[in-house]
Amino acid sequence: MHTDPAFGPFGHRFPPLADLMDRLSGVATAGPRARRGDIRDAVLRLLAEQPMHGYQIIHELAQRSGGVWKPSAGSVYPTLQLLADEGLVSAEQVDGKKVYSLTDAGRAAVSETAGRPAPWEEVGASAPDAGAFHQAVGRLMPAVLQVGRTGSAAQRSAAAEVLDAARKKLYAILAED
Repeated sequence: MHTDPAFGPFGHRFPPLADLMDRLSGVATAGPRARRGDIRDAVLRLLAEQPMHGYQIIHELAQRSGGVWKPSAGSVYPTLQLLADEGLVSAEQVDGKKVYSLTDAGRAAVSETAGRPAPWEEVGASAPDAGAFHQAVGRLMPAVLQVGRTGSAAQRSAAAEVLDAARKKLYAILAED
């Protein structure tokens, strides 16, 4: 382990990727958030359309919300298990994947939500331009991390100047209103 403070506590010039992404996750996901319970409603509504596996559900929610809401596997799969425990969904193995379908009780639960907007519509409508912002952040981070990992000292220094200027411009945008 390096004792040089420039290398940080883990001996790296930059914190490990997972640590950095954890710290930045609030930035990358800032904006509208689904209410507690919306994942349950969303899963039931999607399964009312067709049987799906967990990653299909995640993809559909991201697509239908314009990229604003992309629940993690850590929220989708426990929800599916809970819905199965409640008898609202059933699962079967199809091509090596667990595919979930609504039961009669699940279809009855979905019918109770008729007339209400779907959770992905509410999240997407609350910030219709947030998807573009999230995508821009998603495209920027790999470049920042790549410069941090493989760039020379001069390249990292130049990148730091660009990032400092960008940070100042972002705060200036907030100050405009």
